[in-house]
Amino acid sequence: MYINRLIGRFRFFSSPEEKKLARSIHVITGQYPGRIELYHLALKQSSTSSTNAYGIKESNERLEYLGDAVLGMIVANYLFTQFPFKEEGFLTEIRSKIVSRESLNLLARKMGINELIKLDQKSTWAMPKSIYGDALEALIGALFRDKGFIKCQEFIINKIILAHCDLNELVHTVINHKSKLIEWAQKENKLVSFQILDDKQLSPKKQFIIQVVIDEKNYEMGYGLSKKKAEQDAARRTLDILNKTNNE
Repeated sequence: MYINRLIGRFRFFSSPEEKKLARSIHVITGQYPGRIELYHLALKQSSTSSTNAYGIKESNERLEYLGDAVLGMIVANYLFTQFPFKEEGFLTEIRSKIVSRESLNLLARKMGINELIKLDQKSTWAMPKSIYGDALEALIGALFRDKGFIKCQEFIINKIILAHCDLNELVHTVINHKSKLIEWAQKENKLVSFQILDDKQLSPKKQFIIQVVIDEKNYEMGYGLSKKKAEQDAARRTLDILNKTNNE
């Protein structure tokens, strides 16, 4: 009975290619695709983009932008509920581990999204390291547009967080953002420093404010009840900015 209903749903798609993609989307997300063109677009990289009637290149970048926002918000809300007594810094740290580019690239491979991405094999365009994670975010954007918030939330919680993210392990995994930033600076032959901007009297402790400076250019500020925590926060925020810039 279930198999017959499933086959019936896929009869609506006009071509074997659409039917194949629809089955793959169902396996990955647990949802039956409606607007199949959204998922085609989600898996279309800029190297294969075509220009539409309005002169706009069609690729998955707009859906990636949307999916990034939806993913971040749903993960933030889930962590907010799961850890009701944890402070903002803790929640931000765990969220960043889940939605980091490295994590999303690995997740996309595990889910088989890398097998669906459309690339121009003849192009000399250099494939960015973030291509699989970008496609996952675009797929989330497509699902959000196709099925709405609730179905998208079910996918992210059930198929991403619960299926692939061990929160207990993430909590105990320490990422030294300062060391990663210094390592990046050495590789890029840049000079990085951490400057104390201010410390505000907070009873009974002080809050440190640290700013990252790279080659005399000011980057992100970080905050913490210790200098070490403020440096880590500033380094994390700066790495986020650098990663976004490098992926554009």
